[in-house]
Amino acid sequence: MDANRLMNFLMALALALVAASAFVFKVDETQYAVLFRFGEIVKTDFEPGLHFMLPVVNTVKKYDDRVLNLENRAESFLTGEKKNLIVDFFVKWKISDVTAYYRATQGDETIAGQRLLAIMKDSLRAEFARRTVKEVVSADRRAIMEVMTVNANQATKEFGITIVDMRVNKIELPDEVLESVFKRMRTERERTAKQFRAEGAEQAEKIRAEVERERAVILANAYRDSQRIRGEGDATASAIYARAYGKDPEFYSFHRSLEAYRRALGSGNDVLVLEPDSEFFRYFGRKGAR
Repeated sequence: MDANRLMNFLMALALALVAASAFVFKVDETQYAVLFRFGEIVKTDFEPGLHFMLPVVNTVKKYDDRVLNLENRAESFLTGEKKNLIVDFFVKWKISDVTAYYRATQGDETIAGQRLLAIMKDSLRAEFARRTVKEVVSADRRAIMEVMTVNANQATKEFGITIVDMRVNKIELPDEVLESVFKRMRTERERTAKQFRAEGAEQAEKIRAEVERERAVILANAYRDSQRIRGEGDATASAIYARAYGKDPEFYSFHRSLEAYRRALGSGNDVLVLEPDSEFFRYFGRKGAR
């Protein structure tokens, strides 16, 4: 085969490939494909891979099957207290019905985004209008987002769109609103602190009263036991003294006299005026006295 024939063959092959490519189209795993016949939708449920079409008669448009992100610039929303909040949020969405999506938006993602944002903003205004600033900036925010997602999915169903998630990035409060919120929060915290202090004081009084009662009981029992023990000791001592006195009365008398001397003459400043031969000195100066 000479060079001219080879060149003609390659050109014919290239033309054949170009002509064949007009009869096929490729669908990626991340895409929806819509097949039209003279502008009318014929088929949408294409699996990933190569598919056939008729040039001129058929056209194909492809749309993203993945989750898409749509952000809204910060703008003002009113709460139920007529307070302005600057809110910045984003929406994650995807095409759920490509036929409805095309008919509602002509397959234009910009148009779909505009309609979706309008729905989300209307829903956000309605939810904020039913709540106070405190409820909006507190844990109720998650509940607001869940309610909005459910409501938005009902509204966007006719567009072939599903809301996957909706989140508020940031809520900014004007200075006057900030001061009002902080003042209210301080008042609430002070009220809570007073309540805790009052409950603590009440518990402290109960504990002190219980401790005083237990103290009184313990002292009363201790005094009762001490008196009983003292009485038993006195009785035992008396019995011992009685037995000792019975065995040797003279020695017992001598012992009692010594105890009397110790008590009477224990201090150097004591002065006693007694007769020398008084009974008190019966054991002084006497040997073997009986």
